[in-house]
Amino acid sequence: MRLILFLFLFISSFTLAQVTPKPVQRDPYLQNPVKNQPQKKQPGQKVKIIHADEISKDTKYDGNRYLKGNVVIEHQGSILSADEVVMYDEENFVKAIGNSKLNNSDGSVITSSEMEYDGNTQKGVARKNVVLTDPKGTIIKTETMYYDRVSNQAYYNTGGTINDGKSTTYAKTATYFLTTRTIDLTGRVKIVDKDYTLEGDNVVQNQNTNIVTINGYTVITNNKNPKNRIITDKGTHNMNTKESFLTKNSRIYYNDKILTGDEIYYNQLTGFGKATGNVTLDDPLEKRYVKGGYGEIYEKKDSSMMTKEPYAVKILEKDSIYFASEKILTYQKPDTADITKKKSYLRAFKKARIYKSNAQGRADSIAFNETDGIMHMYKDPILWSGEKQVTGDKIEAYFNTKTEYIDSLKVIGNGFAIAKVDSLNLVDEFHQVKGRLMTVYYEGQDIKEIKVIGNAEAITYADEDNKKTEVKERIGITLSTCGIIGALFEGRFLQIISCSVGAAAKTYPMSKIAPDQKKFEDFNWNTKDRIRKWQDILVDSPNNEEIKYEANDTLYNKVKEAADKEKAKEEAKKPKRVRK
Repeated sequence: MRLILFLFLFISSFTLAQVTPKPVQRDPYLQNPVKNQPQKKQPGQKVKIIHADEISKDTKYDGNRYLKGNVVIEHQGSILSADEVVMYDEENFVKAIGNSKLNNSDGSVITSSEMEYDGNTQKGVARKNVVLTDPKGTIIKTETMYYDRVSNQAYYNTGGTINDGKSTTYAKTATYFLTTRTIDLTGRVKIVDKDYTLEGDNVVQNQNTNIVTINGYTVITNNKNPKNRIITDKGTHNMNTKESFLTKNSRIYYNDKILTGDEIYYNQLTGFGKATGNVTLDDPLEKRYVKGGYGEIYEKKDSSMMTKEPYAVKILEKDSIYFASEKILTYQKPDTADITKKKSYLRAFKKARIYKSNAQGRADSIAFNETDGIMHMYKDPILWSGEKQVTGDKIEAYFNTKTEYIDSLKVIGNGFAIAKVDSLNLVDEFHQVKGRLMTVYYEGQDIKEIKVIGNAEAITYADEDNKKTEVKERIGITLSTCGIIGALFEGRFLQIISCSVGAAAKTYPMSKIAPDQKKFEDFNWNTKDRIRKWQDILVDSPNNEEIKYEANDTLYNKVKEAADKEKAKEEAKKPKRVRK
């Protein structure tokens, strides 16, 4: 039987040998340097036939041999099987048709409906329902795949999917480097796992580490909460740990907030992120943003921290508020009255400064309840409104959240309010009110009334109208001491409207009040550190030139001079005893 089969094949081969084989029509990827010219064969690299149910050679494939039925061929340790294989012997080239399967020596497997393979270059093309499976289980599916066994690469540009068991990648074009198990993805790329979706223009996916290298505009979206997402132009993203290292045009969207910076690290699982260089944390719902050189966010605690010359801006329709300090914290907490709502807070620590058009301040630290509009200033606070200054151990400011202006201040401990009598001149004249506890009331954007409780004292300048000239004239200075003082500002004048509990008040004419009686011992009018524009908060102190005020002691000095002369005359009249 074997002899008959041998004779049949020999006679068929001899007869068909009269047909001159034609070169293969190659895919451009497999094209010879000189089109359709046989490549030089190298010893030991010829494709070998392992098995075939039938071998034929006729005009069906232009005089080239073809194998049918359970065909198996081998080349350089890789096995190709198919229903039918056309052998282009002169070119060491094969075409596989039907149920094609290539088992490579590295353990990867390619299946498809059709394949072409060049034994000289070890390059091939697989078409129709192509599936590549690498040794570790990554599966690539596409319609046309180009592969190179020498460089161990596979490539497609017809669109396809890549599945590693944890995520699925969709890409128009991909190059898979099987040795390093990295995939270069170009065009519109989409990587989806159970929690997140990554979409980008140009990324490289490492199947060993599951780290994606980003080289173009990319968005990473939380599937459960699409508002939480990462946007970047360059960086890396670990699909296992959900850690991102971002270096260009990057933004983190979380809890309706936005973190930007030159370089950002963010962990989607823990919700921790940090950014360096031109950092901004924007909170559109709270209408507030914070800037600085370094920042951290804690998504699950809904809090953040900013350092390296940070400042914050609370955006209001009429009059925004600016904060600065060495460190700024922001956070949200459930409202104790309604746990479905949250309240927002801002904390400024060390050398804190605040600017608002009608109120500027400094303190060691500032705590601001943004929701309720309550601000606490701790340790050596000082607050200016117009040409008025308030100091104390602690200051509490209460903002009207509707008008956006300050309604009132509470000064707890050593309250001291100073007001320039006339801001249009440089005369050294100041109204002063002090005491243990002080409440300051605003009318519009200016201080209107002051109430002091405990050890209250006041120095006020008293004027009255001249009936002839109808101009106010200075009549003197009133010194008041009371348990409780109520004072009212009328323009540049301060009027004591109430003085009770151990009240004592006396008005001295300008000619009879000494300069040291015009100010309290702890008088602390500060023009050097005064914040006059919002940019002044960006430095520890603007170091303004101290304003020099002119003393208004002319009358007192004349009276004193006359009294001194009179006293000298009296002394001169007294007989002098001469010792003999």
